[in-house]
Amino acid sequence: MSAEATNPEARPEARPELRRRGRTRLDLRRLGRAALLGPTSRDRLPDAIGHVAEAHRAHHPDADLSILRRAYVLAESSHRGQMRKSGEPYITHPLAVTLILAELGAETTTLTASLLHDTVEDTEVTLDQVRAEFGDEVCFIVDGVTKVEKIDYGAAAEPETFRKMLVATGNDVRVMSIKLADRLHNMRTLGVMRPEKQARIAKVTRDVLIPLAERLGVQALKTELEDLVFAILHPEEYEHTRALIAAHSGERDPLPAIADSVKAVLRDAGIAAEVQVRPRHFVSVHRIALKRGELRGSDFGRILVLVGENADCYAVLGELHTCFTPVISEFKDFIAAPKFNLYQSLHTAVATPEGYVAEVIVRTRQMHRVAEAGVVALGNPYAHAAAEAAAPAEAGSAAEAADCDEERVDPTRPGWLSRLLDWQQSAPDPDTFWSVLRAELAQDREITVFRADGGAPGTISLPAGASCIDAAYAQYGEAAHGCIGARVNGRLTSLASRLSDGDTVQLLLAQDASSGPAADWLEHARTPAARIAISSWLQAHPDSVKPTTAPARAPLSVVGARGGGGNAVADLPDATVRLAGCCTPVPPDAVAGFVVRGGAVTVHRIHCAAVAQMRALGRTSVAVHWRATADCRVTLLAESFGRPHLLADLTEAIARQGVEVVSATVEPPVEQRVRHTYTLQLPDATGLPALMRAMRDVPGVYDVRRA
Repeated sequence: MSAEATNPEARPEARPELRRRGRTRLDLRRLGRAALLGPTSRDRLPDAIGHVAEAHRAHHPDADLSILRRAYVLAESSHRGQMRKSGEPYITHPLAVTLILAELGAETTTLTASLLHDTVEDTEVTLDQVRAEFGDEVCFIVDGVTKVEKIDYGAAAEPETFRKMLVATGNDVRVMSIKLADRLHNMRTLGVMRPEKQARIAKVTRDVLIPLAERLGVQALKTELEDLVFAILHPEEYEHTRALIAAHSGERDPLPAIADSVKAVLRDAGIAAEVQVRPRHFVSVHRIALKRGELRGSDFGRILVLVGENADCYAVLGELHTCFTPVISEFKDFIAAPKFNLYQSLHTAVATPEGYVAEVIVRTRQMHRVAEAGVVALGNPYAHAAAEAAAPAEAGSAAEAADCDEERVDPTRPGWLSRLLDWQQSAPDPDTFWSVLRAELAQDREITVFRADGGAPGTISLPAGASCIDAAYAQYGEAAHGCIGARVNGRLTSLASRLSDGDTVQLLLAQDASSGPAADWLEHARTPAARIAISSWLQAHPDSVKPTTAPARAPLSVVGARGGGGNAVADLPDATVRLAGCCTPVPPDAVAGFVVRGGAVTVHRIHCAAVAQMRALGRTSVAVHWRATADCRVTLLAESFGRPHLLADLTEAIARQGVEVVSATVEPPVEQRVRHTYTLQLPDATGLPALMRAMRDVPGVYDVRRA
C-alpha cells in the first residue's frame, strides 16, 4: 500500500500534531480544479485513467464513470508531490491497483475505493470527506484497507492491521480484493527495496496473502503472487525453473497439436467449445518437476476447454474419454463437488498415440470467470439485498429497512472466514493472533459435518483433519469445555477422533457445569477457536489440569464363556457347546459354531470378528441352531455420565423388565463417564430390545450395547 510513499510530511505518524488537533479539512473543489490540467473538459475522464475506464467498460458496458473521474481527481491531487521508491509519482500505484481490479471485472464501487485506498493513510484526506463525497460503502472499504497507526500499536501494527482488515472483509469482501491487488503491485515493484525487506514482505505474502487469495478464489492474483514470492525466497529453484521453461520454449510443443485434435473431436460431436493452451506458471512447473522428475513437452501447460452450459462439460468429458485414452487417476469433478473457494471445473488427463499425457480442464465461461477472479467476479454482494430493502422503505417501513442494512450479511462469506472472525475475538494478544492466523490459513481443505441433533445450522464447516473436539467448540463455544464424548455416524467414539467430510456428529456434554477440558485436547484440536478456548481454560484453572493419559480402567468381571451352551444345539453328537463370551449370542441371533481344543464347540454371532479368525486358522465349522426354549443369558455394557444413585436406577429398570442380574461390575469414572457391565438372565430372548431401551431411558445413560 503506502510503504513506498517517500513524502514524510504527508504521513500522519510523522505529523503527530495532526493527530492531536485533527486533520485540516481540505477544499475538495479546489483540489479537483487543480488536478484538471490543460483543456480537459469537466465531463471527460482524465487521460491517466483512460485505460482503467476501457478495462472497466469491457466488463460493465453501462457503468457510470463519473464517480471514477471524481475519485481520480481527489487521489491525484492529494498524492501530488509524493514519490515511490522507484522514483515514479505515487499516483501510479493506485492507478495500477485499480487497473488490476478492472481487468478482473470489479464493479465501480470497488474501483472507486481502490483509487482512494491510500488517501486517508498517506494524505490529509479524512474518512468523513470520503463519506461525504462518495458514500458509506466506499468509505467503509477505504477504512478497511487503511493501516492502523504505528505510533499507537508499535510492533503490533502489522498483525493489528490484518485483524482490522479481516474483520472488515467479514462485512464486505471487496476490502480484501483491494488488498490483494495492492500487494500484487507492490510485489511487482519490490526490486527497489533492500533484500531483507523484500524477504520480510515476501514471507508475509506467502503465509497470509496467498492463502487468502486461494480461499477467495482469485486465482489470477494468487498465481502471480506465488511466482513473485518464489523468485525472492527461493532464487536458486526459481532460476532452475526459469531455465527449464526457457529450454522448453526452443523445443517443439506438443500441446497445440493435441488442442487441435480436441477441437476436431468436439467439432465432429457438435459441441460448441473454445479450446486454449494454458502455460503453467513458474511455481506450477516447479511442483510438477518435483513430482515427476524429468519433464516432457506436455508438462509445461494444460488444455482449457470452455463451453456454455454445465451439461456441455460432461459431454466434452465423454468425448475426450471416448476418443483418447483417459488417465483415470487424474479425473476430478469439482462441478458436482465445488471447492470451498467457489472453484468449479472438470479435471482429467488423456494420453495421445505419441505417448504424451495432457491435462485437460473443462468448465463453462462463467466458471472460468469465477475461477480467475473469485469474489471479484461476483460484483457488489449487496446489490440484490439493497433492492429488496428499498421496497419496504418505499412502503413506509423505514425502520425495517434500516434494520436490514445494519444486519446485512455478505452472501459470499465462506465458513472459514466466519470461523476466523469468531476466534480472532478471543486471541489474547497480537502475537497469538498473528501466529494462529498463519496456522489457520495453512489449512488448504475444508470438510462439512452434519449435526445429529437437528439444530440450526444443520452443518458445521471445519478444516480437513479436524477432530470431534473442534466440532464441539464450533457448535457450543465455551460450553464445549464439558464435552465428554461423541457419536460419529451413530457409533460412540473418543473426542480425539478425526472427522471426515459428510460425517454426522452428536456431541455428549457432561451435566456438571464445572467440568473442563483435559490438557491432551490441545494435541487433537486443529481449529484456532478450540485451541484458544482450551488454552485459556487451562491457564485459568492450573490446579484442575487433568493428566494427559487417562487412568487404566479396572478389569471387567464379565461372565463370558459358560460351561453350558444355553439354548444352542450343535449338529455334532455328544459335543460340549459353549456360548462365546466375546459376542454373547442369544436367540434369535444368526450364529456359527467352531470345534476347538478338547472337541468342544464354541458358538459366535455370525458377524463376530472371531469368526474370521477361526476360519483363517482352519477350525472345523459346525452348524448350530437354537432350542425352542426362550430363556437366555446375555452380557450388556452401559455407558453413562457419573451421578448419584445411577446404579440403583439401572438395577430397578432391569428388574421392572423381569430380568435376573447374574453379576454386575461398575468401573471407576474416567472423565465423568462410567461403564457398567451386567450379565443378565432373560426369561425370553425376544425381550432383549425392550430391556436395552429401558436401560437407555435411565437419566444419564447414553449408550447400551451387547458385550
